[in-house]
Amino acid sequence: MPTNGNRPLKLQFGLINHEGRYLTAESFGFKVNASAPSLKKKQIWTLEQDSQDSQVVYLRSHLGRYLASNKDGKVTCEADGHNSDCRFLIVAQSDGRWALQSEQYLRFFGGSRDYLSCFAQVITDAELWAVHLALHPQANLLSVARKRYAHLSMEDGEIAVHLNIPWGVAALLTLVYQEGKYCLKTCDSRFLGNDGKLLMESGRATAYTLELKCGKLAFKDCEGKYLSPMGPTGTLRSGRCSKPGKDELFDLEESHPQVVLTAANGRYVSIRQGVSLAANQEDETDMETFQMEIDKETKKCTFRTSQGNCWALVAHGGVQCTATELSANTMFSVEWLGHKVALKASNGKYICTKKNGQLVAVSDSIGDDEQFTLKLINRPMLILRGENGFICHHRNSNTLDASRSVYDIFTVQFSNGAYHIKGADGRFWYVNSAGLVCSDGEAPEDFTLELLEHGRLAIRGKNGKYLHGDQGGTLKGDGLSLSSSALWEY
Repeated sequence: MPTNGNRPLKLQFGLINHEGRYLTAESFGFKVNASAPSLKKKQIWTLEQDSQDSQVVYLRSHLGRYLASNKDGKVTCEADGHNSDCRFLIVAQSDGRWALQSEQYLRFFGGSRDYLSCFAQVITDAELWAVHLALHPQANLLSVARKRYAHLSMEDGEIAVHLNIPWGVAALLTLVYQEGKYCLKTCDSRFLGNDGKLLMESGRATAYTLELKCGKLAFKDCEGKYLSPMGPTGTLRSGRCSKPGKDELFDLEESHPQVVLTAANGRYVSIRQGVSLAANQEDETDMETFQMEIDKETKKCTFRTSQGNCWALVAHGGVQCTATELSANTMFSVEWLGHKVALKASNGKYICTKKNGQLVAVSDSIGDDEQFTLKLINRPMLILRGENGFICHHRNSNTLDASRSVYDIFTVQFSNGAYHIKGADGRFWYVNSAGLVCSDGEAPEDFTLELLEHGRLAIRGKNGKYLHGDQGGTLKGDGLSLSSSALWEY
């Protein structure tokens, strides 16, 4: 387990056939077809590798069942475990598309609509599938060979691969899907060209085909060469290789939220003065930035420093940054209070700020000294995915859709415990009198973000109500309680 608490993301994707339709696992009768025009829940497949033979893969549907083919080429998605009929080989083509070959019978999988089979002896257009990643598109990029993370290096105008821990907003990369290829976008909205330069516009030089090798990703450019880290700082650009080796392989890892906290005395919580936490700094540096890791079961939170240590409750209610192992004492409950938060330690007491700025967990109730302003720093660009799809501008009105297979990128500006959200046209989100979230506001409106679960947040409008997707897929700002439709991957 790396010191930054990150794990490689499970590779999930949609498979698009030669007619532009997605491979779909139907909930009824475990049938498969290729009829869907867009990527939603039923079109998402998870890649699992065989533990013995890394060339062999299994394709798991959203129902937890596996794609299988029998000797006659009949394809089903009913198997609930890895059996011999579920074993496939990926035969990657030069354009990045895949042919899926049954390992058992050596036939290829393809077809259209309801007519899918795994019986072709040679690969034609009908047996080729384009891969559309279904991961949340914002992640940290880890070089497999260097064991270092990519980040935007402003002074050198490049993406460098030499961070031990992906820290701060510069380590956030956004994968932008365009016509079967991917661009890598930095936190300041520039695109990586294959010569290593960062460009304001995307084009041929910024488009990469994704290839998978042993469960890792390789990025192939328009000349057939692969991105790899070069030189002492690990400048990310295309090398000379036309076949990916270890140097050209990457993992995508989820990007945890990183935050700065301001106490009631107006100072930032910091570890600059040593191991004890104190609110006594006036500027934000890595020493005032903490990574929030939310436990999937308990929903409690660990706060990690850029050195990899965690906050821990010590004797007499003290809070120090000394823990290297997770335990009950490194877990804190976060209570969301509109524009502020309160933090409760494992002794059941709230953390308060003493007169000298020191933080101690000794309070039974929440007053001014127990409240903090929490600012999310590593999501200047927000991409939100709910249970039915991404949030996207509605094609013909000023409202927002919450069930699209494509996403829009929104900008977030922090404002005294709240956030202003705006689209590419520079106009702001607001909730109108009918409870609809609109995206054409001239003036900013306050929204609050609550980081409630691992990888998911809730958003409240200034009316105190939750933003959620309704049955018709429209984003509304009238949710009275927190439901699954009001939680967003970010």
